[in-house]
Amino acid sequence: MVTKAPSFAGLRPSSAVSSHAKRSNPNRDTLHEVALRRELRRMGLRFRKNVKSLPGRPDIVFSAERVAIFCDGDFWHGRNWRLLSRKLRQGWNAAYWLAKIRSNMERDRRNTALLRELGWRVIRLWEGKIARDPAALAKRVVKRIRARRHPRANRTRPKGRSA
Repeated sequence: MVTKAPSFAGLRPSSAVSSHAKRSNPNRDTLHEVALRRELRRMGLRFRKNVKSLPGRPDIVFSAERVAIFCDGDFWHGRNWRLLSRKLRQGWNAAYWLAKIRSNMERDRRNTALLRELGWRVIRLWEGKIARDPAALAKRVVKRIRARRHPRANRTRPKGRSA
């Protein structure tokens, strides 16, 4: 079922400052995304960014290996949803924000499923985790990229047999 983002009709911002802050959030080249890309480049990897032709427009794409990476913002994509939804219920425009973030989460699930159907490996990373240690997450990505490049090298040989 495809759901649209909720309408702003009948709702007003809680304040001009918060409205401006939310509107100013970039949808690409965010600090955590740039930090991860910097680490991946430092490790010698080349990639494309924000590929429009793929579902969800992944933030980082390794085309040959068919790996798509999303750097999801904690607020907009519903990290720690139970806690976040409780906080949102207590604030202004609660119905809007709950519906908005739920629809973002549903869209993320839909795009992940579409990419997997097309044969892509999808990696979703949280903003907070990237900010804490971009190098460690870049190493995890490199492992998965290498696994896609050399799938046979990752298999173990059956015991009792030699090459």
